[in-house]
Amino acid sequence: MTSSAKFDHTVANRARWILVCATLSGAITVMLGAFAAHGLKAQLSPYLLDVFKTGVQYQGLHSVALIGCGLWARILPSKAVSYAALFFGAGIVCFSGSLYALALTGIKWFGPITPLGGFCFIFGWVALTVAAWRSAEGSK
Repeated sequence: MTSSAKFDHTVANRARWILVCATLSGAITVMLGAFAAHGLKAQLSPYLLDVFKTGVQYQGLHSVALIGCGLWARILPSKAVSYAALFFGAGIVCFSGSLYALALTGIKWFGPITPLGGFCFIFGWVALTVAAWRSAEGSK
């Protein structure tokens, strides 16, 4: 196998895993949104329900961003796009996950994890900016 063929295989695997994670995250987003609307409405205070819904919104938005990363990684592979996907995934876990945990348990120490996830989202968008800039220059 030539190094070019090996690279193409690695790129395809990376793009596939990004897309698998993105679509699973999207499905989980829909389930959590339905859970919030139908199962949690009577269980949580309006404030905690809003906290939970914020997690759902950001997970949904960044699941779509991950789909974009997966498609971009397949068409114009770059390390920056891979880093963006990693940051978006970490952001979903830290930001949305901490909001879900805070809303469901009321344990306040989940709160400080949320900004870490927010920074991951920001770093993901910056990484996509770098990827866009570099693709316009024709470099990876």
